[in-house]
Amino acid sequence: MLDNSVWRQYNKENNFREMLARFTKLDIIDLIEDDKALYAVLKAKLTKKELRLFAMDSAQLENSELKSAFDYSDEDLEKAKFKLYKKLKQDKVRLDLRA
Repeated sequence: MLDNSVWRQYNKENNFREMLARFTKLDIIDLIEDDKALYAVLKAKLTKKELRLFAMDSAQLENSELKSAFDYSDEDLEKAKFKLYKKLKQDKVRLDLRA
């Protein structure tokens, strides 16, 4: 379905719905039903770098791989992750992800 997406580059399955539900603190049934529409909203709300970081971190890649991919230090990586997951928890993002 989302074969050429950033998500599929790092994850074998389209499990971004479960990951979104976990980080946004929403139930899976509350999210937009269509995967393409849900992914489009996710792409609209996150920057390219944040979306790539979300995909890579969800694939449980080592921090060393993440740091080299983004040219981050340990501190920069932790700040970027914090900012990403904080953004996913914001009401303006969560409301757009709801059906």
